[in-house]
Amino acid sequence: MNEEKTFITCESDKNKRLDMFLLEQMPDFTRSALKNLIEKQQVKVNGKEVKSGYKLRVGESVWVNIPPLQPVDILPENIPLDIVYEDDYLAVINKPQNMVVHPAGALRTGTLVNAIMHHIKNLSGINGEFRPGIVHRLDKDTSGLIVIAKDDKTHLALQKQIQEKVCHRIYRAVTYGKFNQEEGTIQTHLARGNSQHEKIFVVPFGQGRLAITNYKVLEYNKGFSYVEYELKTGRTHQIRVQSSHLNHPIVGDKLYGKKGEKFALQGQLLHAYKLIFIHPKTNETMEFCAPIPDYFQKFLDNQFK
Repeated sequence: MNEEKTFITCESDKNKRLDMFLLEQMPDFTRSALKNLIEKQQVKVNGKEVKSGYKLRVGESVWVNIPPLQPVDILPENIPLDIVYEDDYLAVINKPQNMVVHPAGALRTGTLVNAIMHHIKNLSGINGEFRPGIVHRLDKDTSGLIVIAKDDKTHLALQKQIQEKVCHRIYRAVTYGKFNQEEGTIQTHLARGNSQHEKIFVVPFGQGRLAITNYKVLEYNKGFSYVEYELKTGRTHQIRVQSSHLNHPIVGDKLYGKKGEKFALQGQLLHAYKLIFIHPKTNETMEFCAPIPDYFQKFLDNQFK
């Protein structure tokens, strides 16, 4: 059954955006889920449909209709998983290269979600979103650490840590060329192109979405840099796009990298190496490291002797 809620705005809500007001009133929902309710006309102010950015006035009635959670049509699959850590609230998984995180479009099998639904029975749903347990994402050909939430409260707490930059996501990669500075911050705006939907582009400031990445060169040799990146934002393909934009594309990147590479790689040499966050239940600082995959280490051994 649908659930209905009604809120009356007070003096402290004056000029507050509708979506931010609802986020305060309904903390068990993500901002994107609330925005989705607004876009689907499931939210009304004084009986009228309005947009997310509507500025509220004192004494207005905000009505919300919450549809029942939709069951996900994803089948569990017995795919081997490298579960680095697991407790009653979350799990940390070392995802291999060449594995898609969640089903999309015609792809319904062989994903990380299919695998975790077999190995981990209780997963967060976050308002029926089509990504059970998935707090953040990794590209198909990016290996490494990803955290999975087992309930919505844990999911929301971990997402909040990412948004507030309390959660640290550190990657390692091999790029072409020598950086002008051994460490620094890359700040760009990113957006999808009109014709190539899969590809992300750097766009002028004020357009797209802000993307911030810290980097540090660990080693340079034979025209390659071994680099450590830390995400400060989490945009699609962020590290790959920004590296290419600096003329330091990641080795093995079929979408943003060099054409006609001589290396027999299945994808980019980009690995989610370290993950640090505060456990939502115990408040303990959790830190995990995933070893560099064999194919990655072999490249390092050959090029950085």
